[in-house]
Amino acid sequence: MDLSRLPPSPSSDLVNLLVVNPAGSRHLYEFCPEAGLLMLKRVLDSSIRHPFDHGFVPGTNGGHGPLAAMVIATESLLPGCLIQARPIGLLELHEQNLCISTLLCIPNADPRQDAIRSIRQIAPAQLEEIAEFFRTIRNLEGGSVLRQGWRDADAVPPLLQS
Repeated sequence: MDLSRLPPSPSSDLVNLLVVNPAGSRHLYEFCPEAGLLMLKRVLDSSIRHPFDHGFVPGTNGGHGPLAAMVIATESLLPGCLIQARPIGLLELHEQNLCISTLLCIPNADPRQDAIRSIRQIAPAQLEEIAEFFRTIRNLEGGSVLRQGWRDADAVPPLLQS
């Protein structure tokens, strides 16, 4: 799977997003560019599951690899699936000198979610579940989140220019 010719954004309000980890899964996959395939990185503890589908935006640089993204889909998407998604906000986690941003997106192909355009339309409990998932993952990887914050959709475009 060669992602090098895929633009990050097919239009001003959408991103191309490769799904890597499906919602509800304990498996933590990562994309292996040399092989062009997904590789199992590890199996998470039984209490930790992906709250939503998780992947990345090809052709971007999130400071630690491609820009990460989560997708609020009505059903779990297949790993390796490419979708066009509408970013509605982002989560920033800060640890020491590193800022890790993760987009929160809505699938463009789901007309039932057309009205969702802002992070403010998502329940605070869902946002906290996402943040807790990433805090836990960072702790398992030996990091420590010093602070976090949610930003609305207007903070996304500069990240796609990288």
